[in-house]
Amino acid sequence: MKMNQGKQVTQNTLNWLAVVALVYAMLIAVSTVSSGFKIFSGGASGAEQIFQFANNPFIALLLGTLATALVQSSSTVTAVIVGLVAGGLPISIAIPMVMGANMGTTITNTIVSIGHIREKDDFKRAFSAATVHDFFNLLAVAIFLPLELMFGLLEKLASNFAHLFAGSADVSMKGLNFMKPLTKPTVNLINDLWSFLPGKAVGVAMVVTGILIILFSVTYLGKVLKRVLVGRAKNVLHNAIGKGPVTGICSGALVTVMVQSSSTTTSLMIPLAGSGMFSTRQIYPFTLGANIGTTITALLAATAITGAAAEAALTIALVHFLFNFLAVVLIYGLPFLRNLPVVASERLAEVGSKNKMLAFSYVLGTFFVVPGLMLFGAR
Repeated sequence: MKMNQGKQVTQNTLNWLAVVALVYAMLIAVSTVSSGFKIFSGGASGAEQIFQFANNPFIALLLGTLATALVQSSSTVTAVIVGLVAGGLPISIAIPMVMGANMGTTITNTIVSIGHIREKDDFKRAFSAATVHDFFNLLAVAIFLPLELMFGLLEKLASNFAHLFAGSADVSMKGLNFMKPLTKPTVNLINDLWSFLPGKAVGVAMVVTGILIILFSVTYLGKVLKRVLVGRAKNVLHNAIGKGPVTGICSGALVTVMVQSSSTTTSLMIPLAGSGMFSTRQIYPFTLGANIGTTITALLAATAITGAAAEAALTIALVHFLFNFLAVVLIYGLPFLRNLPVVASERLAEVGSKNKMLAFSYVLGTFFVVPGLMLFGAR
């Protein structure tokens, strides 16, 4: 009896160690893909070059989407936008960029969901949980962009708050980001492994490596989680994510503030959805919380700017927060809007699970082809 209990404890310990290792591999993979995209696209400087073509709100929206899809970080892009506003970029153009950045950041979830592509039902659940973020942000833009163009709603609200707080703080965002030091050594090692390649080929190799790590870690993480998430552990996770919308939103916001990446936060939920532990409706509030939590980066970046540009920089950072916060309040608060992203994502997943090429076409078209064509047309 004692021997069997000892074996069970040993097995549970090994399973939890495997979970930790696979979650770390997922974090490494997301960071590797992000770093690869940055090398290939020129990183923050590449985002700035893309933004040079933003001469009207609609192009700014698409360019914000494209820049974030390439850089793989809405936090980076919004921090760049804060800097550009401090340098004189009109807020009226910066606001659609921020909205586009919100849309572009969701591509990471979809890449992670592709790790389940070999199992039809798992892929359907994972793809639905990933794209609910897309449809929520798309609906948010459809509501708030016209309001902004007609009435300047977000700019006026943010300007009033910024006027109260500008110059009252000087905070560095670097000290709060503990995720980067955790993943940077391994990402640098992967970078070094491909350093013999010329120029931007290093970036391409890193993206491919990151995707392969995602495919591996997602495949095994779902299997291991099914074994370990029983009893008390399962109850804790369900209390944090699946207990109710308020708890889910708060949990998503808190975790994202800690890791400073909504892509990382939501991507770690996709294997749970793919394995059937959580439905899209349960993941949905957690995703909304991540949307709110990701705004901390731009706010901290803005508070580090002093002088004449401080108020303008804080204004656009507050626009990011207000856009995400008000979108959650409005869309999730109104029953007739609340379920639209879920229904749309489930229907897309149904079609995408039957036709994998359609799923790939959705990703490429939404995040790269359409914004890229608009960029080409702007030239």
